[in-house]
Amino acid sequence: MTARLWTGFALTLLAGCLAGNCMLPMKFARRWPWESVWLVFSIVSLAVIPWALALTLVTNLYAVYATLPLSAFVTPVLFGAGWGIAQILFGLSVARLGMALGFAIVVGLGALLGTLIPLVIKHGDIAASNRGTPIFAGVAVMILGITLVSWAGRKREAARNTYTAALALAILCGILAPMLNYAFAFGESIANRAVELGNSSEAAGYAIWPVALLGGLVPNVCYAGFLLTRNRTWGSFRNAWRSDAWCGIAMGALWMGAMACYGVSSVYLGALGTSAGWALFQIFMIIAANCSGLLTAEWKGAPVAAKFGMAAGLVLLSGATALIAPRS
Repeated sequence: MTARLWTGFALTLLAGCLAGNCMLPMKFARRWPWESVWLVFSIVSLAVIPWALALTLVTNLYAVYATLPLSAFVTPVLFGAGWGIAQILFGLSVARLGMALGFAIVVGLGALLGTLIPLVIKHGDIAASNRGTPIFAGVAVMILGITLVSWAGRKREAARNTYTAALALAILCGILAPMLNYAFAFGESIANRAVELGNSSEAAGYAIWPVALLGGLVPNVCYAGFLLTRNRTWGSFRNAWRSDAWCGIAMGALWMGAMACYGVSSVYLGALGTSAGWALFQIFMIIAANCSGLLTAEWKGAPVAAKFGMAAGLVLLSGATALIAPRS
């Protein structure tokens, strides 16, 4: 690979590590309920940081938006809203299934759809060429690895009565999850206008995030607000700011940091940045999530077969990385 591709690969790896650990701080919330942490996380990750990055890194940001037709914003906002619903389901899935299994199911479906749809729609010529063959093979190996990881998690979770309902929730989330990648991949008219107004292609991607994530912000804030009202937990914000507020803030910083790295890496990875790059991002995310699950004792007491299944799944995901990674 060229130096540019290695840079993109390294940024994708960093993005996966950040995203794979973005739910970890939730485990340390002691007094706040889930909805309080999620509201802070949503505001920080979907509004505060994206706008701060865009205003800081994109020259003439307001001019970029002002010179675009309304239609340029519709697609990323709608895809962002679909992803926002998935984000809610994701938080619930992780809470019920654990980090390792929740990530495996949600990210597995998200990786499959998020990789193939941009590849086929935007780069059908590449998909039909010899370059497309290792990508499809890598996706197949990736799904096999994710299946093994999910099976291992199922063995670990066998004693939980809520598994079936939580699994259905995770599958629905996985179908909606790649919509964020669609928002980024098909919101390219915003990035193109930013480049026309003097921004680098790396910086231009930051102009897409505030638009796409606006769609995701609404369902997340509304759902958290609904739970705070139903459960009468608004009062939690009067307490535990020193001990629990950092959990939501840290989650937001980790998540948006991952998206920022992925956005830049997709440029360095070239034409396949939002397809092959997305697959690599998901693979690294699963590996990082399972390492975190291991370090936080999620696998303590799990059957030996489950542990071997997890190890085999991670080996397959590593092999998928070699197949999918851009070569030139």
